[in-house]
Amino acid sequence: MSKKDLRVKIGEVKTEKGTMKDLEISIGRIFEEEWEEPVGPTPFPSIKDLRNWDFKLLKRYKPFYMPFCDLCCFCTYGKCDLTKNKRGACGIDMAGQQARIVLLACAIGAATHCGHARHLVEHLIEEYGRDTPLSMGENVEIEAPHVRLVCGIRPRKIKDLEIALDYVENQVTHLLSAIHTGQEGHWMDFESKVFHAGMIDHVAMEIADIAQIAVYNFPKADPDAPLVELGAGVVDSKKPTILVVGHNVPPAIAIADYLTKENLVGSVEVAGLCCTAIDLTRYSSFAKIIGPMSWTLRFIRSGLADVIVVDEQCVRTNLVEEAKKIGALFIATSEKNCQGLPNRTNDPADQIVDDLVSGKQPGVLIFDTEKVGEVAVKAALAVAPKRKKKRSLLTPKEIIEGSKKCIKCQECIKACPDNLPVMYAVNDAARGDLSKLAELYEKCIGCARCESACSVNLPLHTYIISAAEKKMTEEKFKIRAGRGPISDIEIREVGQPIVFGEIPGVVAFVGCPNYANGGKEIPEMVDEFAKRRYIITLSGCAAMTAGMFKDEEGKTVYEKYHGRFDAGGVVNVGSCVSNPHISGAAIKIARIFAKRNIRANYEEIADYVYNRIGAVGVAWGAMSQKAASIASGFWRLGVPVIVGPHGSKYRRMLLGRKDRDEDWYVWDARTGKKVYVGPAPEHLFYTAETKEEAMVMIAKLCIRPNDTTKGRAIKLTHYIDLYKKFYGKLPDDIHLYVRTKADIPLTMKDEILAYLEAKGWKEKATPDPTLLPRLIRKKEG
Repeated sequence: MSKKDLRVKIGEVKTEKGTMKDLEISIGRIFEEEWEEPVGPTPFPSIKDLRNWDFKLLKRYKPFYMPFCDLCCFCTYGKCDLTKNKRGACGIDMAGQQARIVLLACAIGAATHCGHARHLVEHLIEEYGRDTPLSMGENVEIEAPHVRLVCGIRPRKIKDLEIALDYVENQVTHLLSAIHTGQEGHWMDFESKVFHAGMIDHVAMEIADIAQIAVYNFPKADPDAPLVELGAGVVDSKKPTILVVGHNVPPAIAIADYLTKENLVGSVEVAGLCCTAIDLTRYSSFAKIIGPMSWTLRFIRSGLADVIVVDEQCVRTNLVEEAKKIGALFIATSEKNCQGLPNRTNDPADQIVDDLVSGKQPGVLIFDTEKVGEVAVKAALAVAPKRKKKRSLLTPKEIIEGSKKCIKCQECIKACPDNLPVMYAVNDAARGDLSKLAELYEKCIGCARCESACSVNLPLHTYIISAAEKKMTEEKFKIRAGRGPISDIEIREVGQPIVFGEIPGVVAFVGCPNYANGGKEIPEMVDEFAKRRYIITLSGCAAMTAGMFKDEEGKTVYEKYHGRFDAGGVVNVGSCVSNPHISGAAIKIARIFAKRNIRANYEEIADYVYNRIGAVGVAWGAMSQKAASIASGFWRLGVPVIVGPHGSKYRRMLLGRKDRDEDWYVWDARTGKKVYVGPAPEHLFYTAETKEEAMVMIAKLCIRPNDTTKGRAIKLTHYIDLYKKFYGKLPDDIHLYVRTKADIPLTMKDEILAYLEAKGWKEKATPDPTLLPRLIRKKEG
């Protein structure tokens, strides 16, 4: 193993100097395996160890804070007014308080994935043994790039992951302690800790996914992973149906295993929402995906689910009540999400089933995954004939009559996160026209805040999905199963064209479904950049959303484009915990293509990624604390992230100032001189208000200082073309990105040369860029 905590305890030792009893010697870490890479400077880094790197980024990308509130209510000294440069009772100012809130969100996100990984690893060790090998397939030698980069160890067996998990848990504790009143107070150090939370989050997610890939035999770097059925319409309404919801897949896998063992495959439908659904379809060929978490209420109220099984994360918290409305049975399976239900783990399965089906208990808590599988299947078979798919959906007549009760108070519109015209659609329904309600279906994110706000308690979300019932039942799409890591072979093939800029960029669509204008914008953006031969990667709810729309030929983006990590590919890596395969691909490029040592060498690799790899994340519907910590892990590696309109609610952006030339100098590793390289990338965290703005910014943020002239010309072609397409003119900052005339796209040469001349442009050097003076190559002689 790579690292040990060595402890030796000796009962009694006699020497010339005296006698020692109960002597204990402890040595913290021993790296004992033979590995071609030396241990780098930062194995198991603490909060302080990468602070200098964070500060380099934060001096370029200063936080732009957008407070929800001018007060701090964090402790009993408050409420403290922080406006007009005031400080709170503890001494904190507005910037410090906002940065503290950002850290709190990211620490929660990292803790959530860490808890997920711990539960999963312990479960897999208990079921399959500590010596289970961690194979990611024959084409993957670098099985855990984040664990190698951050911790400096090379995990070979599942037990090895516990060492990295111990580290992550330790760091989460320290990060949370820094949030306490009277601890950290400066915004810059809070933000450094935000980056640290993101880094350890990517380690935790990687641990979770490689563990389940290895043990459950999920697809292993498979570009041709099978296509999976997606959408509410893929569920056979004539069969008993089990709905699984959440992120931690073992209970859902137990259901699939029980169906297989009892020869019941085909007799019961198993379908899922959110990341549990993605991971279950990586395991089972008969499981189906309903959609992202925003589809939860619409599917449950449709009445198709006979049994609802939830695990953890992104589970709507009132599903017990929603299940009661349709007569569905409810099973909770996680200690993090118990829902106030009785713990029936130690009771016989048949007794639990009887109590559920009879109505004695509408829901139960079961921690034994095998028992969950048995109870869920038996209960579904028993209750389905009684329920007869009871549902909450309404007839057109019921909608019309109910709509007449509307008092036109507009509270529903005020409550809607996207300001949808709910009241006006209800008023049309009262006159017999349900078409406007049906149109809302495409853009509704399923939060049901309109219902909570309604002055006369109308079931407004039910009105919307009832009016669009035909559309919902016809939703049948295809998504490629989560393929897991990017293979070493793929990295060898694309490393050079990505670093040189000839593949214009890697665009990662990740995160939640809190879309401001409906989910259709995701596949539209995916299609635009796949056509332009960017590499497209996806995960989680974004991956599902991308598959829920068809082109004029009836194909989803997964059917239209190949699944290789190569130009024009659309690559679904898997669930939320699969995100490190995307960031890990950048680390692998540094190792496999550039031959950089990655072992405990975070700062150098982040510098490499930042200056050379044109990658950008797009979390278009980000809403959760997990999404915040995932994004911050990309930031520390130097990868920018764009969020949609609701992303402004994270309270701050990390914005560069292209007008400040002094911010955009790097060291030239060849000459040792400082060289101006322009704002590349211009921002680290950016909110786009529209899909069009996002697409222009995606192309722009893929520009890197290391681009060759050919690569820079390709990237500028896409940036300028998209800008002209959506804004009808040339962008006003081309002169900042053209270093020599060879950078100018040939098809635009005359137009751009005239622009550059008007700007007084002068040629600039193309360096070997780095932010780290220690990487300057010493001249021989």
